[in-house]
Amino acid sequence: MEYITSFLSQQPLLTLFLTVALGYLVGEIDIKGFSLGSGAVLFVALFIGWLAPDAAPPPLVGTLGLALFLYSIGIQYGKEFFTGLIRPYGQKANLLCLFSLMIAGALSLLFIDLFGLKPGYALGIYAGAGTSTPALQAALASVGNSDPAVGYSAIYPIGVAGPILLMYLAFIITKPALERPAGTRLEWREIAVRNPEFFGKRLGEVLLKLPHGTRVLALREEHVNRFPHPDLTVDVDSVFFVSAGTRELLDQAQQLLGEHAPGRIVKDRAAMDYIRVFVSRRGLVGRTLGDITIPGGFDYQFVQVTRGDGDLMAHGDLVLEYGDRVGVFVHRDHMEKIRDFFGDSIRGTADFSYISIGLGMALGLLVGLVPIPLPFVGTLKLGFAGLLVTSLVLGYFRRVAGLTWTIPVSANMVLRNLGVTIFMAQVGLSSGAKFAAAVAENGMLLIMLGTVLVLALVLPVIIIGLFVLKIPFDDVCGIVSGVTGHPAIPAFASKITGTDKPDIGYAMLYPGTIVLKILFVQLAPAIWGG
Repeated sequence: MEYITSFLSQQPLLTLFLTVALGYLVGEIDIKGFSLGSGAVLFVALFIGWLAPDAAPPPLVGTLGLALFLYSIGIQYGKEFFTGLIRPYGQKANLLCLFSLMIAGALSLLFIDLFGLKPGYALGIYAGAGTSTPALQAALASVGNSDPAVGYSAIYPIGVAGPILLMYLAFIITKPALERPAGTRLEWREIAVRNPEFFGKRLGEVLLKLPHGTRVLALREEHVNRFPHPDLTVDVDSVFFVSAGTRELLDQAQQLLGEHAPGRIVKDRAAMDYIRVFVSRRGLVGRTLGDITIPGGFDYQFVQVTRGDGDLMAHGDLVLEYGDRVGVFVHRDHMEKIRDFFGDSIRGTADFSYISIGLGMALGLLVGLVPIPLPFVGTLKLGFAGLLVTSLVLGYFRRVAGLTWTIPVSANMVLRNLGVTIFMAQVGLSSGAKFAAAVAENGMLLIMLGTVLVLALVLPVIIIGLFVLKIPFDDVCGIVSGVTGHPAIPAFASKITGTDKPDIGYAMLYPGTIVLKILFVQLAPAIWGG
C-alpha cells in the first residue's frame, strides 16, 4: 500500500485520469433506477485523496475544468434563459426558484449558530443540496479552505436522490393528467387541392392564406413534382407537400385546401429527390438560409434543419450552426453539388471557432474581475458567475461582430462533461484526507442538515407550484430540475411525465440558479461576519 501511495503522489496527472475512469465506473452502478453518474467521480477522488494526500494536481487544473463547464452551459442555454425572464410562466418559475433558494440559504446560515457548524461546512451542504459544483468552487474561494468540499460530498447523493423521490411521491399522490407531446420532429402531409377558391390562382397568392407556421415544400401537377415557385398556377389536379410543427396546423391547412392524398409526391423521385447534409463548411456557419444561394442555376428547396435531436423549420431567418443537418429537395443529378456546397462532413458536429471560445471565455473572466459596490457589504466580484453571465449573453445573440459563439450540441456536451469531471476529480483529490476526518466527526449532522436543505429547495416549488399557482405537473418538474441542477433529475422527470417540459424548464432556469447560488456563497461571509 505504501508503494501505491508513493507512486500516485509522484504522478498527479496519471492519478487524475485514473480517478476519472474509476469514478465513471462506479457511477454506472444502478440501484433500483438510481445511480450517481458523473457525481461518483467526486467520491472516488475523495477516497484516493485520503489514500494519497499528495496526489492532487494543481488547483489550476480544476479551475480550467469549471471554466469550460460554465461557458458551455451559458452558450447552449442563453436563449432559453432570457426568454424565460420575459414570459409569464418563466417569471413565475424564476420567482419560485428564488424563493426556495432564499429559504435554503437562510437555513444554511442559521445552522452555523444553532449547531455550531463551521461556515465552510454550511456552504458546502448548501452547494451539495443543490448539486452545484460551481457554487462549491465559489464556496472554496470564499472561506479559503477545503471545508465546503466536505459538506458538499456528504450531502451530494441526497441532493440527487431527494428531488427524484419527492417528484415521484408527488406524481403518485396527485396522479396528474399529462398531455403527451407528438415529439420535436416536424410533421409532413400531402394535401390535394379541392377548394375551388384556389383554382387558377398563383401559388404565391395561395401561400398567403395558409395557416401561419406551415410551408409548402413541393407542388405536384400534371403528374410531375415541381418546386414551389410563386408563379405556378394551382388547378384541380394540384397536390401540396406541406410541413408544420404540429399536426393541428396540418389539419387546418388540409381543411382549407382539400383532402389528404398520401403517396402522390413522395413515391415519385424522378424530378425531385431528398438529401440531408452536414453543415461543415466554415463560410456558411452564422449565415441565414435566406442569404444562401447555391451556385449552378438548378432548382432546390430547403426542407428542414436538424439540430441536436429536433427539427427546425427551414425559414429564411434561420441561422446555420456547426453540426446542423440541412434537408434539401433537389434533382438527384445535383445532389453532389449540394454535398460539396455544405461540406457534408461529420466533423461539423464537433467543430467550433477557437477564436470565439477563447475571446468569449477571456471576456467572461474579465467581467468576473470587475468590482461591484454593494451597500452594507462592500465590493463584490462575480468571479466565475461573470463567466456564466457573459456566456449566457453570447449564447442568446449566437453571432456578434462576425463571430459565431455557438458550439455544436455534441461538442458542447463533451466540453461541459469533461470540464465538470476534471473539476470534481481535482477537488476530491485535494480534499480527501480532511473529508475523512470531518465526516468521522460530524458526518450524521451534515447529512441531517443537508437533507433539510434539500427539502427546503424542493417542497416549496412542488406545493406552491401545484396547489397555489396551478402550474401543470410537468412544468413544476422542470422548475424542480432547474433549482436543484443535477442532469439526472430532469431525465427522471421526463421519464415519468413523458413530456419535454422538464428539460425545457431545466434549460430555462438552471443557468440563473447557478448564478444565484454562486452569489449567495460569495455574500455569505459578509452576512455572518466571516
